Amino acid sequence: MTTTTSRLLRLLSLLQTRRHWPGSVLADRLGISPRTVRRDVDRLREMGYSIHATMGPDGGYRLDAGNELPPLLFDDDQVVALAVALGAATATGAGIEEAAVRALTTVRQVMPSRLRHRLDALAFTTLGAGHGDAGPEAVSSEVLTAISTAVRAREVLRFDYAGGHQDARGEPAPRRRGEPHHLVTSRGRWYLVAWDLDRDDWRLFRADRITPRIPTGPRFTPREIPGGDVVDYVSARFKGSSEHDRWPCTGKVVLRRPAREVVPFAGDGTVEDLGPDRCALEAGSWSWVALAASLNRFDTDIEVVHPPELTRAFALLAVRNTATAAVRRAGPPGPEPG
Repeated sequence: MTTTTSRLLRLLSLLQTRRHWPGSVLADRLGISPRTVRRDVDRLREMGYSIHATMGPDGGYRLDAGNELPPLLFDDDQVVALAVALGAATATGAGIEEAAVRALTTVRQVMPSRLRHRLDALAFTTLGAGHGDAGPEAVSSEVLTAISTAVRAREVLRFDYAGGHQDARGEPAPRRRGEPHHLVTSRGRWYLVAWDLDRDDWRLFRADRITPRIPTGPRFTPREIPGGDVVDYVSARFKGSSEHDRWPCTGKVVLRRPAREVVPFAGDGTVEDLGPDRCALEAGSWSWVALAASLNRFDTDIEVVHPPELTRAFALLAVRNTATAAVRRAGPPGPEPG
């Protein structure tokens, strides 16, 4: 059974999300009768909220816009959404970084202490576009808050990790223990940067696979991230390196396509305009064959500028494609002669 105060906060939160709410829908969402909805609306009006009501079969309620409304109220999930949205604004490149920080500070000042603590508990680092795996993965706000809280408290995090390594007998790996250093988000995915106590090395864990264990472990003295910068370190890991934020294999080619057609698909590569129908592209990948394959996506003549390893990778791809085509032409093997 919810209290009248919590029910009013929930009603107000719902009214702020859309222009019109049918009374019956509000009653269902709140688990109360339409008559109680009307009474709660009257209470909100007494508190200064301008709520317009319409009668009839399609009747309902709408929270009118105004300049003298009381401070906006947030529930727990909205606080997490606000922290994520404003925190991620630092990587948009839209020039709103300072404004986002000021907005978050302003909103924080009018929140009750419980929600303010929840807002403060979620701290993370945002990597710019072009890093990490493609495609978002859902992570609960409870998991993100638990990881961030352990990072801020400098307490060992104990957790189960789905899809982790198996031991020699094929059994699931035991519970993981790590010193959490940073919570990082990139292209819709969340990662934990931690020192793995069982493997005595740095690890990058996907947050959507983490199930935190309670209680956390003892406090620890933070180690220095390799290279000293978490963004550079995570970016390097995404590129297959453990030390430097650059691809292990980088080459340059000339493409028979105008630069304007190549730039949108160049990723973190560098495009040089060589005329109306030619451009140079310098790009990288985790292997030479992977780089050659990625360059073939431009579907045009390619001239390798450097290095020789990239030329050999194109030759290897051609051999593989020829062999694959020959197998397909031959079809499945026939019966052996008896």
